[in-house]
Amino acid sequence: MKTLLTTYFVILFSTISFAQKPDKVLARVKYSFIHIRDTTQKNNPYTENMLLVIGKNASVFTSLDRLERELDLPKAKRAPGSPFKPINQVDLYFFAKENKLMSRERFMNAYYLIDEPSQQINWKITKDTTSFNGVHCKKATATFKGRNWIAWYAPELPFQSGPWKLNGLPGLIIQANDDKKEVQFLFDGIDNLKKENLSAEQIELAKVYDKSFFFSTEIALQKDAKITARAEFDKIMDLFKKDPKGFIAAASGTPRDKVFIGGSMTGVSHTTINNPIELPEKK
Repeated sequence: MKTLLTTYFVILFSTISFAQKPDKVLARVKYSFIHIRDTTQKNNPYTENMLLVIGKNASVFTSLDRLERELDLPKAKRAPGSPFKPINQVDLYFFAKENKLMSRERFMNAYYLIDEPSQQINWKITKDTTSFNGVHCKKATATFKGRNWIAWYAPELPFQSGPWKLNGLPGLIIQANDDKKEVQFLFDGIDNLKKENLSAEQIELAKVYDKSFFFSTEIALQKDAKITARAEFDKIMDLFKKDPKGFIAAASGTPRDKVFIGGSMTGVSHTTINNPIELPEKK
C-alpha cells in the first residue's frame, strides 16, 4: 500500500499548468436545488440552496447552505435534536473562453483543484420563451451526463455560465431541470452587488458574508491548492474507499492499529443515493 501510495501521490502532486488571472465578480445568482436522490422516496427529495458567482469569463458554483454554516449564521444553525443535513462539499469553476471546468475538493486536510475532462454541451435552442421574476428567457434542450436537460437562459445577461456543469449558452442559465424533474435548479434571485437601497439589517449581513472566499470582489483559484487531473484524483479516492485505515496509516506513517475512524460526528448517515445527477451516457 505504501509503495502504491507513493507512486500515486507523485502523479497526483504533479501540477497541471493553468494560469488564470482573477476575474472581477459581476453577479451572484441563487438557486434552489432539488434532487430525487432516492427513487423509493420521490416525495422526499434532497434540497439545498446554491450560489453561482459570475465574472466576465470565470464562474464558480457552490453551496450557499455550506457557506452560511461556515459563517455560523443563525439561520444555518439546526434546532436541538433535529437531523444533521449533509451538504455539497464540491465547488465547480468554469472558464468560458477556455471551455475549462475545474472542481475544488478537500481531502486529508488539503484542498485540490481537479482538472475535469472538458465536454461541449450540444444545446438545441427552441422558439419557446418565458420569464422568471421579470427576467426574459429562451429555452434550450440537450442530452448531457445521461439526462435530457431543459434550460432557460437569459440573452440579456451575456454570461455563458449556469448551475452545476450546465453552461455554454448565449446567456446566463436562469433555470434548468431534466425532463423527469428528478433534478431541478430553480431561480431564486440575483444579488445586488452594489449594495444600494439595502436595509440596515441587510448591510450588516453583507459584512458577515464578505468574510467568505466566495463573497470577495474577485473569482480566483485557491493559491495553495494542489492541481491534478480527475482520473488521478479518483485513483487515490478508490484506494481510500477500499481500505481507509490502511490508506491513512500509509499516508501518515501512523501504525494501522492506532488509526481510528469513527462514524458520522453528527450520528446521522448520508441519504441513500440510487439516482445520482450524472447517469451513464445514453447510446
